[in-house]
Amino acid sequence: MSDVQVLDAANFDATVLQSDKPFLVDFWAAWCGPCRAVAPIVEQIAQLYADRLSCGKLDIDAEPALAQRFHVMSIPTLILFKGGEAVAQSVGAVPKQELLARIEPHL
Repeated sequence: MSDVQVLDAANFDATVLQSDKPFLVDFWAAWCGPCRAVAPIVEQIAQLYADRLSCGKLDIDAEPALAQRFHVMSIPTLILFKGGEAVAQSVGAVPKQELLARIEPHL
């Protein structure tokens, strides 16, 4: 079972913005090759930090308004939310260590 939640307009605010833990959101699309490369990294991070971090993925093709709301212009875009605010962001397929370097200060 995946530790990464599927997000959509119906559950985004309650799941992500009202989370009691920092929440990493992977904005992706099925046709995006770099998104497929980042997905296993997000899964690993979700498992590694399950006690301190929640993770989810949002399909921008299914939810373009949410992508626009958070100014997602390129995918994959990973945004870390804490206390309902975006506190860190990564654009493009980045190595796991680089992504962790952006997330860990907020945990």
